[in-house]
Order: sequence, then structure tokens, then C-alpha cells
Amino acid sequence: MYKMLIDGKSEPGNGELIEVVNPDSGEVFDRLNGADAQQCVKALEAADKAFNVWSKMKIKDRVKILYAMADEIERNKDDLAELLISETGKTYSGACGDIQMLPDCLRFFAEESKRLYGTTITDSEESHLNVIQYQPKGVVVGYLAWNFPILNLGYKMGAILASGCTCILKPSTVTPLTTLRIGELLAGFLPAGTLNIIAGNTEMIGKILNESKIPSMITLIGSSGAGRKIMEQSTTSVKHFSLELGGNAPAIVMADADIDSAVKHICNGKFSNAGQVCVSPNRVFVHKAVIDKFIEGVLHFTSGITLGCGKTSGRFVMGPLSTESAVKNMESFVSDAVSKGGNVACGGKRTGKGYYFMSTVITGVKRNMDVYRKEVFGPIMSVIEFDDSDAPAELANDTEYGLAAYIYTASVSTALRLSEEIKAGDVSVNSPKYGYNLPHGGLKESGIGKDCSFYSIREYCDIKRISIDKETR
Repeated sequence: MYKMLIDGKSEPGNGELIEVVNPDSGEVFDRLNGADAQQCVKALEAADKAFNVWSKMKIKDRVKILYAMADEIERNKDDLAELLISETGKTYSGACGDIQMLPDCLRFFAEESKRLYGTTITDSEESHLNVIQYQPKGVVVGYLAWNFPILNLGYKMGAILASGCTCILKPSTVTPLTTLRIGELLAGFLPAGTLNIIAGNTEMIGKILNESKIPSMITLIGSSGAGRKIMEQSTTSVKHFSLELGGNAPAIVMADADIDSAVKHICNGKFSNAGQVCVSPNRVFVHKAVIDKFIEGVLHFTSGITLGCGKTSGRFVMGPLSTESAVKNMESFVSDAVSKGGNVACGGKRTGKGYYFMSTVITGVKRNMDVYRKEVFGPIMSVIEFDDSDAPAELANDTEYGLAAYIYTASVSTALRLSEEIKAGDVSVNSPKYGYNLPHGGLKESGIGKDCSFYSIREYCDIKRISIDKETR
């Protein structure tokens, strides 16, 4: 039985029944009861009480605990990977990478906590000693996405705990099991109430946590709509936010690009995790001089994709989508594109058992198509031709989102110009680059704030100024 972590103890949920489906088979894998309203309130009160203990603990002692937690995760990583595969349909390597991000983040942010350096500022009269300090904000509520459950857990838990804050974290009901299991593993490492993990009815839990005056900050990895709703519900008090929201990432392939390299990186990005990645390249703008070669390369790549999960072997293995509704969304995207003149170059259909959808490439994509305007979050690549009369950055910016963007060119000046013109939080040139030590976050409807890097841990801290009169005796 999977349990909630509340006030330092694992306890079964008293709320609604959750059925977790294995997307490889489409069948129910396990069941559990989520938290009820009383357990949500209990978690909030426990985190509030624990803040006075955890925030006052010496940094060296917090660091020691975070390292011990990281070691515990690694001791159990094989069992965790097996569980994660069952609830997500990930490949074995994908599951291992997802899980390893948690201990990596715990250690990284533990070290960053030692570098929350303050400073001094000289006032214009030079009459005071002005000291600037970072102090933890308080209780943080964190909502985790279903696509990379443990990576998301690492991004949030690592920075929150290292900053000295306490938290209530809620995994998605689509993939809650591995996160809850980790809560059970870590229950005895922290002062009671420092880390609380609850799953359950999203509407009920979200309303209670968001409307509570206890949290100082709310953080989310999810859709733009979810981010707006959280902000609306949270107006009972002044709260801070760090929200990594939706994306519709453009990839620009210039005429002078290394096409083989562009094909490899764009296809890897598009079809990894079945396209269920917030930074997945969605709209691929290709110069007319190289579009035929690019499409030929993409179709060769997709022809070698093997569908499967776990330890399925193949040159490139792609797993299933997360839910039946995700499959239907892909079917809707394809139908809409075809009805408006798009051409399905490959794929376009579900296949096999479970929630598998074929790797899909659509050419002749136009601005009025859903695959162009919306976040696809699946294995559908949209290819759009442009020529010298077009402004690539304007094409890339033709979206409400601004999370990630990709540029492929042999020209440094072109790369620099487009990087500055494109409105996205992450811009990668000639190959994608992400990591827990690099800031990650979006612009426009893609959110506010940053996950990863020292920028993230600072978001969970208040900046305090202390001014001491130099004449003080």
C-alpha cells in the first residue's frame, strides 16, 4: 500500500480511490487512496511548525541530511526504476535518468546552500553598515508534473530544502507511486513536517493548499492554465510563485546548418519520452534550400524507432503516451491538420496495445492548425518551410509561449542575432543543453521564475536588509 508522508510519518490516505494505469498495457497497475481534506490541513500545519526547526538548523547539518537522503535514493534506485517504468511506460534508461536527478539535485543544492552569500552596501551618507542577507521564505507548496515525476521532485525538493524552507509536495495522480515510495524511504531523515508528500484529488487538494494563508510560496511544473488557476486561488494572502508552464518550442534550421546533426538532435528531442517533454521541439522551421534533405533524414530516423518500454532494445526506443486522453489528443491534432491541408509524412495513428502512438511527421503545416498553435505534448513533429523573405525569429515568436527554442546554423552572427530576438527562456544553438546547474524557465505564458542552478535556490529566500548606525555604542 502506498502512503502519504505527513508530519514525519507514513500514513494511508483517507480520500478518494486513485487507479494508476500502466500505459504500456492500458490496464490498472495499482490502486491507492489519496489524502482527504483533514490530511491536507495536517500537512500544512506540520510544515508550518517544522519551519521553525529546519530553518534554524545549521547549514552544515542540513547539508549532511541532504547527502544522506541522496545516498538512500541511490541504494534503492533499481526498485524505484522498476516502479517508475510501470506507472509511466518509460524506457529503462529514461527511468534511471529520471530517478538519478533526485540525488544529483539534493547534492547540488546542498552545496549551493553554502553559497547563499550576503553582501554589504554603502549608503550615500556612509552612516550605516548595511548588511544584505538571504533568509528562507517559509512553507512552500509544490505541484509536480506526471511526465518526469522524480526529476521534477529533484528540481523542487532539492532547492526548497537546501534553502531552509519546508514543503508540501503533490505528485500527479497519473504517476504518484514512485514519489510516494520515495516519501516512505525519506520519512526518518528530516525533522517531522519538513517534507510532506500527498497525492489525491487535484481540485480538492489544490483549493485547500492554495487558499491557505500558511504557504509563503507556490511552485508548479504544469500547464499555463493550471498556473493561472493557482494564482487566482492564492489571493487569500500575498504569496510568491515559481511556475514552469506550457511550451510550444520552435526549432529553426537555417540553410547553412549541418542537416544530419539537426535531424539527430531535433528527432531525439521530439520523440524522447514520446514527445511528452515541456521543451520538446514542436514547430520546426526549415529553410526551403534544405527542407527536402531534412525531411528525408527525419523519415529515416522515424523508420528506425521501436515502440516499447522498460528494457526493450532498439536503435531508438519510444514509449507510450500517458493516458487514453493523450492518445485521443494526438488523433485530434492529426485530423485537424489533415482537414486544413497538412500532409502526414509518417505515422499519424495509435498502434498496438496500451497508449502507443506512432512517431508522426506533418508537413505543409499552416498557422491555423492546432499543431502550430497549441502545445502538442506528444510524438508529432510539425515541419514548416521558410525562405529568405521570412524573418525566422518572428516565426519562432508567433506563439503565446516562450519556454525553449533551438537554432541550427553554421554562422555565429546568425546564432547570436536569433538568440537575442527569440523570446524564450532557454535558447540552444546546434544542440540542446539542459542540466540542474543551468537555469530553466520560461517567458510569456510559459511561466515565471527558474528551476535549477543557484537562481532557483534564491527564489525560495527573502532578501533582508539590516542597517546598523555606525555611531552605535
